[in-house]
Order: sequence, then C-alpha cells, then structure tokens
Amino acid sequence: MKLLVVEDEAKIGQSLKKGLSAEGYLVDVVEDSDTADNLVRSGSYDIAIVDWMIPGQYDGPELVSQWRKSDIKIPVLILTAKSTIGDKVSGLDSGADDYLSKPFSFDELLARTRALLRRPKTTVGNQLNVGPISLDAVAKTVRCDRKELHITAKEFQLLEYLLIHKGEVLSKEQLLDHVWADESRVQHNTVETFIANLRKKIGKGDDFIQTVRGYGYKVSD
Repeated sequence: MKLLVVEDEAKIGQSLKKGLSAEGYLVDVVEDSDTADNLVRSGSYDIAIVDWMIPGQYDGPELVSQWRKSDIKIPVLILTAKSTIGDKVSGLDSGADDYLSKPFSFDELLARTRALLRRPKTTVGNQLNVGPISLDAVAKTVRCDRKELHITAKEFQLLEYLLIHKGEVLSKEQLLDHVWADESRVQHNTVETFIANLRKKIGKGDDFIQTVRGYGYKVSD
C-alpha cells in the first residue's frame, strides 16, 4: 500500500512515516498543498493523510475539495487541531473520508487508515477474504482453506494488494510501484518470481492468481 502524508510539522511527518513504514506501508511525506496536489494528480496513492493547516495554495480541506472536483477518489484522512462539530462537518463536507483530531494516538490513526483502505465486499474485521484465502492485516497471517501459510513480508504485501483490488487487472508497473517503490534495482521479473512463489505456497496454480496476457494479474473468488 502506498500512502501520502501531507504534514508541515516535520517531526510529526517523519514520525508518521516511521510508524507507517514499520507496518509495511510505502510512505511519501510532503509539507505543502502544491507538492501534494502534483503528486496525487501524477502518481498513484492508495490513501492520503492530510493536515488541515498546510502551506501552499490550499489548506487541507480545500485541497481535498479540489481533488473531488477533479473526480480524484483517493481516500483521505484529515488531521487537525480543530475539534468542534462545525470543524468536523466542514472537513467531511470538503470530501474527506474521515477526520482525526490532534493529539491522536498512532494506534487510532493506524486503525482508521486500515478502515479506509478496506473494501467492505471483501473484508470482515481486519481480514481480507477472497476465495480460499483469508488475510489478517493486523496479525500478518495468511490462511488458505484454513491452513496457515508461511510467506515472507514482501509476499504478504503483494498478496494484500492483490486481494484489496480483487477482480481488477493489475499491471507489473502497478505492483512494482505499490509493493517495491522503496527499493532500487527491482525489475519486472521480480514480480513474476514473487507471483510464482505465492502460487506455489497457495497451491492453486494460476486458478487463484490469474495471468491476464499482455496486461498483468488479478485474483477472483
């Protein structure tokens, strides 16, 4: 999962990056709305965590409003020191998906981030359930037909991304961008190797993780 944090307080931004990275997320941190806007419009993020008061052309809510006007549907969690009901309503009315008042606990931010990343049709609690596979995002476990699989951290991230995007065809470029974006010298055959390893461990051949010739991979029930 690839996250964008928009926070002008450097200590908070780096603290969030450290904590979220430790949970297996790929995290970019920027300090102003102009840079954030350019990145979201030109890149591919799974969620944005945006502070209310940021420098640049827009504040947090107005930045989100601009994205929504452009039909950019990235999930957004607004962070703010403002705590009145009116402020909360204003933030959500801008198009944000959730709102978290400062100071906040990292565990709560993490829980809200997971909630925004989930797709209800495949998720129960902290689990992603697709076909024979059940993935627990908190316990970091994967079961196939109720039998626990022993997979690496990177295999877990790859499988999680495939499950969240169930039914969608994901190109190798997308998978590299979202699972290996923080690593250099990674090639397309890396994706092929990890897909092959997952198929072997799942034991369903290419029935579960399907190859769509010329396009990429997808999973389906």
